[in-house]
Amino acid sequence: MSLREYARKRRFGQTPEPAGDAGVGRHGHRPTFVVQLHHARARHYDFRLEMDGTLKSWAVPKGPSLRAGEKRLAVEVEDHPLGYADFEGDIPQGHYGAGHVDRFDHGVWSSNGDPLEALAAGKIDFVLHGGKLNGGWKLVRTAKSARQPQWLLIKRDDEFAQDAEADDLVGKKGKASSRPAAASKAKTAKKSPASRKRKPKRDWRASAQALEGARVLRDRTLPAPQLASLRQTPPPGDGWLHELKWDGYRLLVRIEKGKAKLRSRKNLDWTADYPEIVAALESLGISDADLDGELIALDAKGRDDFSTLQHTIAGTANATLRYVLFDMPALEGIDLSRTRLLERKQLLESLLQGSAPILAYSQHIVGHGDEVFAASAQQGMEGIISKNVAAHYRSGRSDAWIKVKHAQSDEFVVVGYTAPRRSRTGFGSLLLATRERANLKYVGRVGTGFDDETLRSLTKTLRRLERKKPVVDLPPHIPLSLRTVTWVEPKLIAEIEFRGWAKEGLLRQGSFIRLREDKAMKDIGGDTGQRITSPDKQVYPESGITKQMVADYYRAIAPRILPEIARRPLSLLRCPDGLNGQCFFQKHHAGTLGQYVHAIPIREKDGGKDDYLYVEDVEGLLDLVQMNTLELHPWGSRIDDIEHPDLLVFDLDPGPGVKWKDVIAAARDVRARLEEIGMHSFVRLSGGKGLHVVLPIKPGPSWEQAKAFCEAFADAMATQAPDRYVATASKAKRQGVIFIDWLRNGRGATSVASWSLRARAGAGVAMPLRWDELGRTKSGAEFTMQRALTRASRLRKTVWEGWNKATKQSLVALE
Repeated sequence: MSLREYARKRRFGQTPEPAGDAGVGRHGHRPTFVVQLHHARARHYDFRLEMDGTLKSWAVPKGPSLRAGEKRLAVEVEDHPLGYADFEGDIPQGHYGAGHVDRFDHGVWSSNGDPLEALAAGKIDFVLHGGKLNGGWKLVRTAKSARQPQWLLIKRDDEFAQDAEADDLVGKKGKASSRPAAASKAKTAKKSPASRKRKPKRDWRASAQALEGARVLRDRTLPAPQLASLRQTPPPGDGWLHELKWDGYRLLVRIEKGKAKLRSRKNLDWTADYPEIVAALESLGISDADLDGELIALDAKGRDDFSTLQHTIAGTANATLRYVLFDMPALEGIDLSRTRLLERKQLLESLLQGSAPILAYSQHIVGHGDEVFAASAQQGMEGIISKNVAAHYRSGRSDAWIKVKHAQSDEFVVVGYTAPRRSRTGFGSLLLATRERANLKYVGRVGTGFDDETLRSLTKTLRRLERKKPVVDLPPHIPLSLRTVTWVEPKLIAEIEFRGWAKEGLLRQGSFIRLREDKAMKDIGGDTGQRITSPDKQVYPESGITKQMVADYYRAIAPRILPEIARRPLSLLRCPDGLNGQCFFQKHHAGTLGQYVHAIPIREKDGGKDDYLYVEDVEGLLDLVQMNTLELHPWGSRIDDIEHPDLLVFDLDPGPGVKWKDVIAAARDVRARLEEIGMHSFVRLSGGKGLHVVLPIKPGPSWEQAKAFCEAFADAMATQAPDRYVATASKAKRQGVIFIDWLRNGRGATSVASWSLRARAGAGVAMPLRWDELGRTKSGAEFTMQRALTRASRLRKTVWEGWNKATKQSLVALE
């Protein structure tokens, strides 16, 4: 959602609050929450949840109550930028919200399902993992009529409920304490199970030092993880122990002076994303340790599930998390990397006895590898890890750890290959695709499972099938250069073992089995139709337009709308309950949007990346309709060149008292001024009360240059005719004049697409026009959905003639 209201209320440069833009997210990290104690004119708490690139915010006058079922009023206020989660300090007098702000609590949160849909529906069930606030909560919107939406914030009845409230957890001087709840001296607040620090029940340093091979730890560098080699069968004998292979993310821990830090296998800092794990580790009562394990999520049947873990990290599921520990390279200043694995594990098991449930010990069986492997299949597990009982802890891959996996298999089309690396001959990996609606779709690569004979014979076959043109389009998030790919005619069918699907729709952990000469292309994938659920749902109740009718509309006009939205990042306006319910904007990708809605990682201001969404075809468009999308707002640039816009829009927004004929005259005036500098433009009814003048340009200028051009152009027009135009968004200056909105031309800003429905009574459509048609219109919402369909059926050529030529015009500098 736009931060325009946030920016409108603040004078940046005079207030220390962050300016920030929407979408400054952190790709791959859990959504954050923050509660701030605001000593404004009326003391209150600000409760903020990260959703779709902003902090959705509520003012809670009395603060959250930790008593189960106790309701606290929460008044919805404007969205805040993500950077506000770190804000503490004084807002000067005379400014909006003047007073002191302290950060009372912060952490991560998740909900079951799409949080934006829950927000729109008026009931958000969620779980907090913070220093003071934990467990289940809900926000429920009331039906009470008020200037700002009113909600109730309610604590769920769980192990974190207690006879306390926020003020009980505030420091003595009325300032929010930065310490976790376990450090609070509030008499009424009980400590959560994970925050109760245990007293050491034994001398762990002495126990560690007693192991053969133990030595005093000299190097405090956290070792790289030990890795397993893949084998087809588990090793025999009692010299091996066998653990379940957990289907999650590797997680390494360093505890120093009682404080835990978490990092991923790729050495990314995950400490802030898992405060519940940090609290549990710090409650073990040890001051120093290195731990190794796997982060997993449990499904409804209590089994680990990688997809569920991904959704929980994304904040769209509330699965139970577990940190399953299977090794301990160091404890209390003692290096255990040269001790026997079996003894390290026995010490680790003792350490974890009585710990918080989120910490789990990876059990094992010594010997009986075949039986353990067979049992793991019956449990639906990924496989097992077999480990030499006497093995030392060594970074990197070795034969001391062996993974043996169960995998599903399927057939895929070979569409290309990469060059070999290191000692490999022939090729490096095969590029694979499946068939969907008679088209091929890329599903990933496979680079394992080939013996020397297979490499030699398959290389000869591939070279006979080489071609120059690509067989499939590679998704933009794939880290693979086209220069490294050799394409082949799609004639080979390969059987591949793999472990499910990643959230991007790519194969996980694929391994080549064999070529299937008995399979034909018709046997691969298949043509599947898209079904619209709840087809009779009333989307536009006053007009009797149903969800199925909306889908039929977008299917019919797909050839006209796709050229403007395909392969551009999109902002969607979704209305899950139709116009009678809450609608909301969404611009970040989510797996729930459908398999034909794609993700594109885009750099944010903070240097990180976040996944935005785009579509390529009618299937993607209909996936969005299935998820109750009404309006489509594309970026002014394409995913192939995000940083260089090729489309600018001047939105002519009439203020009160402006007649339609004056809006038409303004559009013609903008067109004339642009023609004076040699630029050709096009016109569109907004579907609301205004008009859009659309200006295609040749990519080249940066977003900053494009936005500066639009601002200078709008300022010039407002200066020349101040009685007709303004170039500022201030509502106080809009009476009787037209706002030339140039702000839609910044990086990440959007305008509604031509042929898009509008989420307004009457089902207006943003309709492109020829300039000579403009004088015959009576309003910006003249075209209803039915009239738009009629127009589309009668058009024999494109509305905007000369568009292709205009896309080559260069942006000029304004003096």
